[in-house]
Amino acid sequence: MSEYVIPKPPIVAVPVAGGGRFPVRRIYCIGRNYAAHAVEMGHDPDREAPFFFQKNPDNLDPSGEFPYPPHSSDVHHEVELIVALKSGGTNIATTEALDHVWGYAVSLDMTRRDRQAEAKKLGRPWEIGKAFERSVPVGPLQPATEVGHLAEGRIELKVNGDLRQEGDLNQMIWKVPEMISYLSEYFELAAGDIIMSGTPSGVAAVEKGDTMEAIIEGLGSLTVKVV
Repeated sequence: MSEYVIPKPPIVAVPVAGGGRFPVRRIYCIGRNYAAHAVEMGHDPDREAPFFFQKNPDNLDPSGEFPYPPHSSDVHHEVELIVALKSGGTNIATTEALDHVWGYAVSLDMTRRDRQAEAKKLGRPWEIGKAFERSVPVGPLQPATEVGHLAEGRIELKVNGDLRQEGDLNQMIWKVPEMISYLSEYFELAAGDIIMSGTPSGVAAVEKGDTMEAIIEGLGSLTVKVV
């Protein structure tokens, strides 16, 4: 007899370039981590304490398709660098933070912007606008041992060939080591955790039939069709 009283949920995993899969424990997402994006969302770009929200591991989707979600008429793209951890802990020093990174990937933080705006107005959590099914299209993870640690490099997103978002990883307000260190003060990080590191300016709506191409220098591209 099984020790579980219902069928055990499957392990969520992201494909790895060259073979294998990376099992995912948690997803932490930093908000407004590029100054120009903070401005376009109506906020002061000055450096302030970072804030995070979470998505669910099973929101990750490597299929190359993004089903337009229900209960929204304003769904936005946000191209982001994913940071995948191989180990963790608490109170991690910034000087040691990159020792915990397994690799990196190109991803999209798809957002029901109208539902997020309603939640903000009412002072409610963002999950209804952020943590819906298949809301994180993701490319294959690439090991830091092969691509290095990405502190700079072009990040952009095109829709149907037209450039929508562009920036550089060095424009992050909070850099990757700082994000890891800050999170570890409030959570016990562990192997399998993923950090979505924010998006540059240019977020905008997509429609069914659109093709999104997310590109991060050093990691290649991720092509996703809105269906």
